[in-house]
Amino acid sequence: MRKGLTVQDRVGLLHPAIDIHTLGIASVSQLLEDCGILNFLAGHEVCQGIETASAASDGMLSQWVHANTLTALGFSYRLDPGDGLRFFRAFSESLSRCGLLDTAGGPIRTVFFAGLPATCQAVASEFPWVSAVFVGDESPGETLGLLGLPPALIPAMLTQGIAYDEARWKFATDLVRKQTYRKQLPVQRVYQGYGGPDDCLVNRLADGRRAGHPPLMRAHVGAYLPDRKEAVDLNLRWARQLAASGFLDVLSVGSSQLTQSDFFQDWGDQPNGGGVPLQTEAEFAELWLAARPMLVRAYSGTRDVVRVAQMLETNLHIAWHALSLWWFCQIDGRGPNTVRQNLQEHWDTLRYIASTGKPFEPNVPHHFAFRGSDDVSYIVSGYLAAKLAQKAGIQDFVLQVMLNTPKATWGVQDLAKARALLRLVRSLENPQFRVYLQPRGGLDYFSPDEEKAKIQLAAVTALMDDIEPQDPHSPAIIHVVSYSEALHLADPAVVDESIQITRQALQDWRVLRQQGKVPDMAASKEVDLRMASLLNDAQQMISAIETRIPEPYSPEGLYQVLLAGFFPVPYLWLCRDEFARAIHWKTRLHNGGVVVVDGDGKPLSMANRLEAIHGG
Repeated sequence: MRKGLTVQDRVGLLHPAIDIHTLGIASVSQLLEDCGILNFLAGHEVCQGIETASAASDGMLSQWVHANTLTALGFSYRLDPGDGLRFFRAFSESLSRCGLLDTAGGPIRTVFFAGLPATCQAVASEFPWVSAVFVGDESPGETLGLLGLPPALIPAMLTQGIAYDEARWKFATDLVRKQTYRKQLPVQRVYQGYGGPDDCLVNRLADGRRAGHPPLMRAHVGAYLPDRKEAVDLNLRWARQLAASGFLDVLSVGSSQLTQSDFFQDWGDQPNGGGVPLQTEAEFAELWLAARPMLVRAYSGTRDVVRVAQMLETNLHIAWHALSLWWFCQIDGRGPNTVRQNLQEHWDTLRYIASTGKPFEPNVPHHFAFRGSDDVSYIVSGYLAAKLAQKAGIQDFVLQVMLNTPKATWGVQDLAKARALLRLVRSLENPQFRVYLQPRGGLDYFSPDEEKAKIQLAAVTALMDDIEPQDPHSPAIIHVVSYSEALHLADPAVVDESIQITRQALQDWRVLRQQGKVPDMAASKEVDLRMASLLNDAQQMISAIETRIPEPYSPEGLYQVLLAGFFPVPYLWLCRDEFARAIHWKTRLHNGGVVVVDGDGKPLSMANRLEAIHGG
């Protein structure tokens, strides 16, 4: 078997039906298509047959291979490593029984495998004839390299699209290997009320601008142990350590599911899952004291949402509140509310938050992206959340922009998407409504290989700075995803090192940009064109929503937006009957971004999307 693909190859992509993680397959399919290589996704029966390893399943596999004249296969399984190895072993035996491998005179000349790192290691060891394995953290450039595609097959658009990502990767690799970031020192902040109960985000940001400090650094911290009291005590120790080291500005409490869903309830023997299981108001108050002088914030509740927000104000002097509007309820299994109830309760909570004068952050756009939504819906959902907040009386708005979501997104598309969302939300600014940009790396972007994750952290920091490269005060806040997150919980040492990497990357990238040694994305025509296209589509969708949905900036209005199908969520697994018009859309990766496609897989225009919604 040979490793490299050629334009003559026809690639089949398949996975056991039990594994629904198909975004990676879709990403590879798009890359192959961009390079002119035909590829075919196995149907449900073939995928289901992989799990049974019967004569009938052998027949279906052989028929699929021959019917499509396939010459290469890509097999993916991203669940349990033991099951993954077992499934691939059965698959390889099926290939042998059917005589499909070229070593037996069959048509299949190369086979690839994608899975969790442990599964990839086991497959590579047991099956050395497998051409390459993919652990899931590969960039588009790395993926093309593992596929062995000749450079001549890679189209100019794709080459240009990944050039920026490769430049950031080279920069980040050099930075991490040199380890100069370890010389970064904590920021010294001194202003009236610093670290006290009346200290707040706005004051700390204003002090930072006056003194020329780097962005505020926020990170999640949530110690978990099987014993609840031990976990709470460990979290207190971590808070004291972080306060003493001085690198972290905003301690974001990674509370457990029960803390969020059942704070005022009797937990009984319910499992906590991950996160620190804070159960009493006194424990929140003690955590605030341990965290002095950091600002502190925490997740909202998923029931009794107003009451939880009041508790966080009283005991945590919360730096800012966060709500997810359509999410963290029955639609994603995170809370007891229906979507309609959730929107109403979040509206009531927004009115309460406005009365306190505290800022608000919507955890909205990336939750749509997690369920397969397209980039335009990401932008519009964020805009709707901002306009609702403004209507509720919120004066300070923290705009979280999750980059690398999905992780196959190209950097130029991330910049276009972030700038389009920022421009729309900033259009709402006035003396009573101020917007603060807070970018972060993607939730599933980081590699379980810690060295690679550090490089990813530096690379995404450069991307963050390129959102508004001409503003030295932007971003205002950086949500630092600790480099160990894909492997284990981040302790204080990891959090501090992650912040040092982030600050060094921000500092060095700015210097190199000024020297003309890295791409100047402020002058990128490609980003400008992408942003203009996204803005045009987003404005069309907003106009349609405002025309067709009565009182769109209200709890009922936002419910009707999702119900009508304005936001595609094809990967939604709960409430599918209720939101049938939202799940029927198909989306796919296209030119580094996510778009809605028609039945033939071709991008669908916004005009046609809106016509389908109107006529549905």
